[in-house]
Amino acid sequence: MTLRVDTAGDRLVVTVSGELDLDSDELLQKTLSDALDHATGGLELDLAGVGFCDCSALRVLMRVHHRARATSKTLVLRASSPAVQRLLALSGALPLFGDGAGEPVDADGELVAENAQLHRALETHATIDLARGMLMASFRLTPEQAWQVLVTASQRSNTKLHVLAEALLRTAHGEALPESLADPVASAVQEHGGAEG
Repeated sequence: MTLRVDTAGDRLVVTVSGELDLDSDELLQKTLSDALDHATGGLELDLAGVGFCDCSALRVLMRVHHRARATSKTLVLRASSPAVQRLLALSGALPLFGDGAGEPVDADGELVAENAQLHRALETHATIDLARGMLMASFRLTPEQAWQVLVTASQRSNTKLHVLAEALLRTAHGEALPESLADPVASAVQEHGGAEG
C-alpha cells in the first residue's frame, strides 16, 4: 500500500494505492487520522488505485468517518476502484462517503439516516469477519481467499454480504445453508481456493 497526502484548499486529499487489508490497517488509520487533524474542512479520498479492499479497511474508513462527523468535517470519496465500490455497496456504506465526485450525499444533513447507516455498517462488519474466519477454518483459505469467496457468492446469489455471512454463521448451529446460497458458496470456494474438506 502506498499513501500520498496533498492539499486542496481547506481540505486534504489522501491518495491510496495497493491492497487494503488487516496488514495495512494501522498505517491507513494513522495517515487518515493525522490528515483529518490537519484539514480544516475535511478529507477527500482517492481510492482509484486500490486493487483489494476488505472489511478491516471498511472498519478504518468508518472510524475516520465518525471522527470527521464529530469534528464537523467531511470525509468523501473523490474516486474509487471497483473493489472499493463493491465493498461499500455490499455493506450499505456507500452513501456515507459522498457521490464519488467529492460531494457529500444529502449535504443538508439527514443525520439520523446517516447515523443509522453508520451503525448498521459497523454492526455487520463483525458478522462478516466471523463468516470469513469460518470459511478460512473450514476450507483452509487465506483471509483474502475467504473474502473473495464471500464477495463472489454474494454477487452470484444477489444477496447482501451481511445476510450471506449471517446464514453461514447459522450453519455452525446445525442449520442448513439455503440452496440459493449453498451453490454460489460452493462454486466460489472452488474458484478462489481449491477447497479441501
